[in-house]
Amino acid sequence: MSVLQVNSTNFEKEVLKSDTLVVVDFWASWCPPCLMFAPVFEKVSQEFPNIKFVKCNIDESREIAGRYGVMSIPTIIFFYKGEEVGRVIGFRDVDGFRKIVEKILRRIAK
Repeated sequence: MSVLQVNSTNFEKEVLKSDTLVVVDFWASWCPPCLMFAPVFEKVSQEFPNIKFVKCNIDESREIAGRYGVMSIPTIIFFYKGEEVGRVIGFRDVDGFRKIVEKILRRIAK
C-alpha cells in the first residue's frame, strides 16, 4: 500500500475512522530530518501491508498539528480506532522505526 497524504479534508476519514492501525508522519518540506526520514517511513510501510501509513504536512494542516500538540518534527503518531496509542519524535533509522511499529502492534493486540 502506498503512503497516503492526509489533510483537514480527509484526516477524519483516513485516520480517525479507520479500523486498522494508522501511522501518521507529521512533517514539513523545509525540515531536513523529515526529508531524511521519508525513505525510512516508505520502506517500513511496505513491510506492514495491514497498517495504514499516512503523511501530514504541518504547513498545509496546521489545525491538525495543533490539535495533536505537534511541536517538533518529524513526529510520528500511531492511531488505533481513532485513539492515539503511541508517539515518536525525531528521526529513526529503518531498524529503529520497525521495532517501534512492532512494539505498538504488540500493545494493541493485548
